[in-house]
Amino acid sequence: MSAKNNIIFGPINSRRFGMSLGIDLSPALKQCNFDCLYCELAPSATTDKQSQTVSVEEIIEELKKHLTLKIDVITLTANGEPTLYPHLSELIERIDALKGRTQTLILTNSATLIEPNVYNALLKLDQVKLSLDAVSADVFKKIDRPHESIKVDEIVKRVVAFSKEYRGKLFIEILFVHELNDTQEEIAKLNDVLLRIDAQRVDLGTIDRPPAYPVVGISYKELHDISMSFDSALPIHIASRIHAEPNNTAYTKEEILNTLDKRPLTQDDIALLLDEDSKVRLQELLASQEVAIKTVGTLEFLLPSKNIKRKRRK
Repeated sequence: MSAKNNIIFGPINSRRFGMSLGIDLSPALKQCNFDCLYCELAPSATTDKQSQTVSVEEIIEELKKHLTLKIDVITLTANGEPTLYPHLSELIERIDALKGRTQTLILTNSATLIEPNVYNALLKLDQVKLSLDAVSADVFKKIDRPHESIKVDEIVKRVVAFSKEYRGKLFIEILFVHELNDTQEEIAKLNDVLLRIDAQRVDLGTIDRPPAYPVVGISYKELHDISMSFDSALPIHIASRIHAEPNNTAYTKEEILNTLDKRPLTQDDIALLLDEDSKVRLQELLASQEVAIKTVGTLEFLLPSKNIKRKRRK
């Protein structure tokens, strides 16, 4: 099968981003500046540029065939890192001319934000999802196995700067790997950095697919505990459900309100955390308007009504 036939994939119904039509900017082979332990693609040497590139014309030609489909986002991704694509800015402009009301989204590991041409190209997108698995140099190197030229402190500075300048929807994703970046020390460091970033949502995940290396993910319970360790001002969302074993714990109304005050939760979270009697108590809190629902992107979060207008601390 030719690379051209593999450029477009989907649409896929994404719980976080809606109906997504994917564009693979490296359809022929893996080309990435990371060799992450948890990647579902086979291990490979890192690179700081693409050796095989699909033309903008080929991508646009294939995209036009699929624009009649009902989609919410056109997602730029790759077998590897999509921002290594050398014609990214031009491609985004060409897509903008065709997409109408459909949003553009990129899924990137954040490393190339240190390059002005990539930084400026991403400013043109409607939505950007940046990965930030660790902020300590040693943990970053262990989990993401970056190209030798990449330094995590430089990435952090650019992510913070980008979040202040960007006018679209910014999402941060942290993928936790057992006994690597799930320590209290690393979580505290991530928390300090996240408080400097203006993101619409911070997605916490773990390994959902067979990884390239012999590492394992963490449970939903562990993800929930980690989420409670972050500052309550941060828009934390637990994204992974693969390792979700029901907790089904009894919560009083006060405990429900205290939990939602610390961390707004989705209905999926509620289904895993609360026992049946506690779910009845939650419904009573909704009926009395002590708990409200707030929509963030495509997700609905439950939180105390008094927090709806609460501003995030800067």
